[in-house]
Amino acid sequence: MVPASGVSPVTSRLGWLDALRGGAALAVALHHGSYVYLPGLRVRMADWFDPGLFGVLVFFLVSGYVVPASLERRGSVRGFWIGRFFRIYPLLAVTCFLAVLPFLLGVLGLRAGLEQYSPATALLAHMTMLQDVLNVPNAMNVLWTLSYEMAFYLLIVALFVVGGHRRSAPAAVVLTVVALVAVTLTAGGLLTGAHAPAALLSRTVGTGPVVAVTAAALLVAIGAGVSRRPAPRAAGGLLGGLVAAVLVTVNGRISAWEGLVMLATMFTGTAIHRAEHGQITRRAAAVTGAVVLAGALAAGVWNAAPYGRHAQLVWCGAVLAAAGAFAAAWRLRHRRFPGWATGLGTISFSVYLFHPLLLMVAAQFLGVSGREDAVGFGFFVLILLAVSWASQRWIEAPAQRLGRRLTRPPARDARLEPQPIAS
Repeated sequence: MVPASGVSPVTSRLGWLDALRGGAALAVALHHGSYVYLPGLRVRMADWFDPGLFGVLVFFLVSGYVVPASLERRGSVRGFWIGRFFRIYPLLAVTCFLAVLPFLLGVLGLRAGLEQYSPATALLAHMTMLQDVLNVPNAMNVLWTLSYEMAFYLLIVALFVVGGHRRSAPAAVVLTVVALVAVTLTAGGLLTGAHAPAALLSRTVGTGPVVAVTAAALLVAIGAGVSRRPAPRAAGGLLGGLVAAVLVTVNGRISAWEGLVMLATMFTGTAIHRAEHGQITRRAAAVTGAVVLAGALAAGVWNAAPYGRHAQLVWCGAVLAAAGAFAAAWRLRHRRFPGWATGLGTISFSVYLFHPLLLMVAAQFLGVSGREDAVGFGFFVLILLAVSWASQRWIEAPAQRLGRRLTRPPARDARLEPQPIAS
């Protein structure tokens, strides 16, 4: 159906998704930038809203909406993984190298004690993109979200290979229920100390062995998953899903309940997409969204109770704002969005990965951190947008074109290809 505005459904859908991606990426960048350029504002905001968490939750909703649809449209696990690789890894590799370059030159240490891990373990963990659930510090602070993206990819492939990919709504509900059980056990003191699921595997058998086994399992899972033979493909997909579920539940850096809520949020985005395209009823999607939203709010409030009402307010504010922003953009999906908003969405992955690097330069080499500097903050945003535009043009776009050539998909609008978390 062509909407009243005269904009085709394809164009309008891209517009609202790009606007969400761009706004979410900028929210995360501004959140982190405030620590360096506007510390006073950051302190005042800390007790009532977290723009970074808001942006991340929006990313997860968008990923849930578009990524499974890409897999199903291709109908090929091989094509899906090749597409994911060329959309994420080239820029990820460049930015990770730049992040550790000062350490390699003997100028700075690595963040969060990453230098204490063997180079092989650190590199292998980041190559799997699961480092945040492997008890390995992220080379850049924003990379933790990519670990949950990767876990989501593994789970949707697992569902796809066994024909359960349309069960997004039940998956979201189950993940939410398990998250509530986890936060209840934690709050009740049953999952604390040595029994706490956070990094449980790594604490038990060591981070290095867990990383090595995970990398080997993923190699087998993805290798078998791209097979043209049904049995190996199903076995590989299920193995990858099992690895993701275990790591998120018992080995994540963040609490198990929070990781499960992140996955439930992505599956909620998928349920909305299915309802929009008649694969499930809109009532089922609405019930799913309500259950996940209520569960996320309840789990966050319960977990934050020992830290006071401000912590509860911050969590609830981010969750509600993300849900509201996604719902509002979805309702406006048939409208034409401004060019600057869709353009920001196009460069959003570069914005997401390059802003920590610019902040590292400002804080570590230019000595900016520690004083209010609104003008410097403005320059930071302008430089970030310029660098991100160049990155998208000369790193992301060529890599994506190569990925499309390798998979040779049927002719379609290339902009419909799903983007990683911040794009």
